[in-house]
Amino acid sequence: MNYANDHIRNVLVAGHGGAGKTSLVEAMLYLTKATDRQGRVEDGNTVCDFDPEEIKRHVSLSLAVAPVEQGNVKLNLIDVPGLFDFEAGLYEGMPAAESVMVVVSARSGLAVGARKAYQLALKQNKSRMIFVNKVNAEHADFYKVFEQLKAELGPSVCPVVVPVEQAGGRVYLNLITQKAYSYTGGGVREVPVPSYGHRTEGLLEAMREAAAETDDALMEKFFEGEPFTEEELTEAIRTGAKTGAITPEFCGSATAMEAVDLAVWGLQKLMPSAARGAGAVGTDASGNEVEVPCVPDAPLCAYVFKTVADPFVGKVSYVKVISGKLTADTAVVNARTGEAERLGKLVYVRGKKQTDTAEIGCGDIGAVTKLPTAQTGDTLCAPGRVVNLPRPVFPHPTLSMAVRVKQKGDESKISGALQRLMEEDPTIGYEVNAETVEQVLSGLGEQHLDVVCAKLKNKFGVEVTLADPRIPYRESIRKKCKAQGRHKKQTGGHGQFGDVWIEFEPTEEGDFVFEEKVFGGAVPKNYFPAVEKGLQEAVRHGVLAGYPVVGLKATLLDGSYHPVDSSEMAFKMAAKLAYKAALPEAGPILLEPIGELKATVPSDVTGDIMGEVTKRRGRVLGMNPGEDGTQCVEAEVPVSEMHDFTMYLRQLTQGRGSFTFEFVRYEPLPATLEGKVIEEAKKLFDGKADEE
Repeated sequence: MNYANDHIRNVLVAGHGGAGKTSLVEAMLYLTKATDRQGRVEDGNTVCDFDPEEIKRHVSLSLAVAPVEQGNVKLNLIDVPGLFDFEAGLYEGMPAAESVMVVVSARSGLAVGARKAYQLALKQNKSRMIFVNKVNAEHADFYKVFEQLKAELGPSVCPVVVPVEQAGGRVYLNLITQKAYSYTGGGVREVPVPSYGHRTEGLLEAMREAAAETDDALMEKFFEGEPFTEEELTEAIRTGAKTGAITPEFCGSATAMEAVDLAVWGLQKLMPSAARGAGAVGTDASGNEVEVPCVPDAPLCAYVFKTVADPFVGKVSYVKVISGKLTADTAVVNARTGEAERLGKLVYVRGKKQTDTAEIGCGDIGAVTKLPTAQTGDTLCAPGRVVNLPRPVFPHPTLSMAVRVKQKGDESKISGALQRLMEEDPTIGYEVNAETVEQVLSGLGEQHLDVVCAKLKNKFGVEVTLADPRIPYRESIRKKCKAQGRHKKQTGGHGQFGDVWIEFEPTEEGDFVFEEKVFGGAVPKNYFPAVEKGLQEAVRHGVLAGYPVVGLKATLLDGSYHPVDSSEMAFKMAAKLAYKAALPEAGPILLEPIGELKATVPSDVTGDIMGEVTKRRGRVLGMNPGEDGTQCVEAEVPVSEMHDFTMYLRQLTQGRGSFTFEFVRYEPLPATLEGKVIEEAKKLFDGKADEE
């Protein structure tokens, strides 16, 4: 069934891992008879956690869509992961929603994941609603959590549904409708409104005050002490939710089906529809801003917010239709490429289930199969109005590991398989490091990379292991040294003869500098390029550990030649011999790569971060104030010391910290560490020789 855009609510369901987001979506599906039984995350039978890895791990790993239909309203629930390793789903789903329902545990309160989701919704001007889950759990304290929400998120938090404990058991009071409900044995019944205690009266007054601030007439009634009607309260909170002035708060228990119906009511009545949402603002071909309102009879504009790459089914692109409507025969242009897109089958999705449809209407969410070039963040438009909507900015991968295949011959398969997975998950990074001859996989954490490896095996048949990536060290010299290189070989016919004297010295002019100061034609000019080429090949391998040599200046001073036996090859070999003779005497040293660290952390842990930087042989350069009480610590740290910094920072800050790390230069490696690096290099190069 197709719904008008003012009867559609696109709601992102977000929060910290373990708060019960997926369980809440499951409860809403069961309540509205979209499913015939209520699934459990622990049993691996929920609608939204359908991937084999999600079932195995009992957590959400990627975004899933689950439409809920109640009366004449369609709720497109977008369930996103709460674990930090998989927060790509949060950034993917946010542009497709008009509102965000942040799920908070009544036991653990406002955790970092919920705070992040709330702040991102605030930043992107999305309406917000809070659902305090697990009210029935042991040690749960709704009112303590409510005070925490008010203190940390601000006065916009407005109670709508509150639990009241009484002798006959817990009831839930809807402060707008002034009705109370009891949930026992899986059913619901309306019960007499409990007498207002001091606490409940205070919450009711807080809601009235929040509603009054949305309208002058209501403010006047509030000051005069006149009661508000249900309609006035509903409209006021709906208006406040749309502008961001009010964040309605609901509560209940998803697994026990307590007050889930009130949450559905709240989404229907208080959250903005697709028609009432803020619309979208993009840019045209000239770079001018263009507003795209959610209007059914306007030219098509659809946003691709999620890509699923399946080796058997093919690519599935999740889309939200911003304006117009999408049909199979609609002419579509990809705003990023400027090329026409050939549409495949149109479907509505509920978890992994797909239902064919002839069209996806204005404001609605669906999916298109086998879009050839479309990527996450692309805008699909009518040819007559090409608009590019803003692409989401995803967290940058922070943990890199080298990929080792278990089965020889699978190396070539990895690249193609990872490209498919990168279409699904933009927070995956992949590169082939030509220097270390390694395939390097990057992600947001250990769990993230572990799941990527599992998908490589299960989806693409490539089994891999992960190891710390090799550090690309360099070698250099500290002092000047001169050496002779003499290559002489006599065989039948023409022999080989080349003789050079070369001076080597440190330089800051570049990685390798070649000069000649030959007098009297001791070495003919036509052999100078051969000498330089021989040295260029030689500096690829240092004398300490076999790493490339940098900061080296070589000056050709003298030599000799034979009019018959000399050749370019002979002088090339002579140059290499001079290099091998001189460098051990020139004070060779190892250089290690140094990177610039910018860590944004809560102010109360800046001391810990600076101490950790020092432990990792780093230098703190300074601090700059960030947003929301954070500090940005800037430092320079050796690359070799940063392999587990992602896990350290997450543990220290409970997920509130973030960082970037960029290579800046090479510096001498402390002498105490040289032996270990040289030993490891020998093992590595010996292993390579054995393989060859």
